[in-house]
Amino acid sequence: MTPSRDIARLIEIMAALREPETGCPWDLEQDFSTIAPYTVEEAYEVADAIERDDAVDLKEELGDLLLQVVYHAQLASERDLFEFEDVVEAITRKMIRRHPHVFGDAEARSARSAKGQWERIKAEEKAERAAARLEAGSEASLSGKAPVDFTRQRSGSARLLEAVPASFPALTLALKVQSKAATVGFDWNDPAPIKAKIEEEMGEFDRAMSEGIADASEAEMGDLLFSVANLARYHGIDPEKALRRSVTKFRDRFAHIEDGLALQGKSPSDASLDEMEALWVAAKGKDRGTGL
Repeated sequence: MTPSRDIARLIEIMAALREPETGCPWDLEQDFSTIAPYTVEEAYEVADAIERDDAVDLKEELGDLLLQVVYHAQLASERDLFEFEDVVEAITRKMIRRHPHVFGDAEARSARSAKGQWERIKAEEKAERAAARLEAGSEASLSGKAPVDFTRQRSGSARLLEAVPASFPALTLALKVQSKAATVGFDWNDPAPIKAKIEEEMGEFDRAMSEGIADASEAEMGDLLFSVANLARYHGIDPEKALRRSVTKFRDRFAHIEDGLALQGKSPSDASLDEMEALWVAAKGKDRGTGL
């Protein structure tokens, strides 16, 4: 089998890897749940390549992410759930439907600024998926059990926050949940009470730590981070992006420590904290000259 620019070749390769008699032993052991973490990891690696402005890596990582889509489609095909072509059809239908101002008739194109159009279309799609899921029953499940439908209604009204996928990274999840709650007015209109809440949560964390209760300490740290994410959201800052920026800065400064110690014939494990701190301060001074 030879490489190809045709997506059909990738589908063929994936099918061969999953062939019961001649396929790859590792691939044959996988299912949706075991592959899912790799799917998330590959999406992060795509984002990392973009952040590093590396076109070579981006090409490779996009291929790895595409493989994940093909992998899940192959697993679904083996269960007679759907085919890769069904995935393509579903997303093309969605994109056409969500952009009537591009693909619609003259009347639709003239309504490109209509309020609520995007949310209305998404709501229609969600209702259609719920109806299809109900009709399919256990056949819509990846495990063979009845799927969990988080869009079910409670007391006659939809549960607002269940529309946010729980698989987001924690800070992004906090941001999206808070933003969704804010759409119905559950939000602070001033940063002062948010800052007060952060101080309150910090105090509760300190008390939990002093009492030596691990579970309570973890819970209070979560509350503290949630409040910090809320402050970031209020000021229009993406907390996930902000934290990644700080992590990148930390990695760069630690690399400066390693480089400085290497010139002395040392490694971090050989150096004292004071030596590393001195190099850290020097790295901070260097960063100030670049605006970091």
